[in-house]
Amino acid sequence: MALKAGIVGLPNVGKSTLFNCLSSAKAQAANFPFCTIDAQMGQITVPDERLNKLAELIHPDRIVPATCDIVDIAGLVKGASKGEGLGNQFLGNIRETDAIIHVLRCFDNDNIVHVDGSVNPVRDKEIIDLELQFKDLETVENRIKRVEKQARVGGDKQAKLEYDVLMKFKAALEAGKSARTVEFDTEDEVQIAKNLFLLTSKPVLYVCNVDDTSAANGNKHVDAVREAIKDENAELLIISAQTEADIAELESYEEKQMFLEDMGLKESGCDRLIKAIYSLLNLQTYITAGVMEVRAWTFRKGWKAPQCAGVIHTDFEKGFIRAEVIKYDDYINYGSETAVKEAGKMSVEGKEYIVQDGDIMHFRFNV
Repeated sequence: MALKAGIVGLPNVGKSTLFNCLSSAKAQAANFPFCTIDAQMGQITVPDERLNKLAELIHPDRIVPATCDIVDIAGLVKGASKGEGLGNQFLGNIRETDAIIHVLRCFDNDNIVHVDGSVNPVRDKEIIDLELQFKDLETVENRIKRVEKQARVGGDKQAKLEYDVLMKFKAALEAGKSARTVEFDTEDEVQIAKNLFLLTSKPVLYVCNVDDTSAANGNKHVDAVREAIKDENAELLIISAQTEADIAELESYEEKQMFLEDMGLKESGCDRLIKAIYSLLNLQTYITAGVMEVRAWTFRKGWKAPQCAGVIHTDFEKGFIRAEVIKYDDYINYGSETAVKEAGKMSVEGKEYIVQDGDIMHFRFNV
C-alpha cells in the first residue's frame, strides 16, 4: 500500500527538523519563515523488531520493512485559503496525503522567531484549522449548489443522501469544527463523505515540539493543546525535534539507547511517531518469511485474507485459494516453519479469514 503523511504547521515550528530526522532526505532547516517552499518527499521505515527476530532464525538474504512516504509541506499563514503566502500550494499538497502530522511549537526560545511574535500552540493550531475549514466550506457550498435542485425537486435519492451529508458538513464547518468531527448513521453516508476528500476529514496527529527537558512529560503548552483537542478524533505525541536530530547523529544503537535512557525515554520520538501514524490510519502489518527475504506488508485492520494477498499482487487476490498462517509467537517459540508444522500450529484459512497483525502468511493462488 502506498501511504503518504504530510507534515504541516506554521513557519518555524520545527517541521523540517522533524522531517530530516524521520527520512533519509534532508530538507533545509533555518530560522526564517518559508524556509521550506517546495514540498519535499522522503521515505520512512516502520520500526518492527519482529522482522529482526525472524531473521535471526531464518538467515534471509534481505530484510524488507514496511515504509511510508512523508512530505515536508511549506509553512502556512492566515489567509492561505484565499491564496495568501504559499496557501494554494500548501492546500494542494495536503489534499494528496492520507494523514496530517500537525507540528505545534511548544517550547520557549527567544533566539527562534515566531511568525506571530509569541508562543501559543493553541492559537497556532486554530489558525491552520480555520484555513482548512474555510477551504472545505468553499468545497461543500459549491457542491451543494450542484445537487440541491436534484435533491429537493428531482426526487433523486442519491442526490438527497449527498445533500444531507453536505448539510451536516456545512453546519459543522460554520461552527468552527472540522469535518472529522461529523458522525454518520449509515455506510452509504460514510462513503459519500469519503468521496468529498475534505481536508479536515483527514486523520490528524498533533506533534508537540518541546525542548529536551520536556521530552518525557511535556509542559504547560502541551497541557493546553491536550485540552484543546479533547473533543477531536485526533492523537497527540510529545517530541523534541532537536533532541531527535541529536539522536540521529549517533552512529551505534547502543549510543542511541543510552541517550534515550538519559532522557527518560524508552524509544525515540521518531519511532513513536511512525507507530502513531500507523495506528491513526488503522494500519497493521503481516509478514512473509523465507530464505530469500523476511518482509512486512501493510494492510488495513479488518481486511480478509484475499485483500491482504492483493497487497503483494492483484493476481494473488483474484486467484486466491487459501492462506497458510503461522502466528509470530509460535514461529519464535518453535524456531522454524518445519517445527511449527510438526507441532500442528500452522492453520489453513479461507476467504473469510481476518488477518491479524504479525501473522506470517503464505498464499496459495491460481490464475
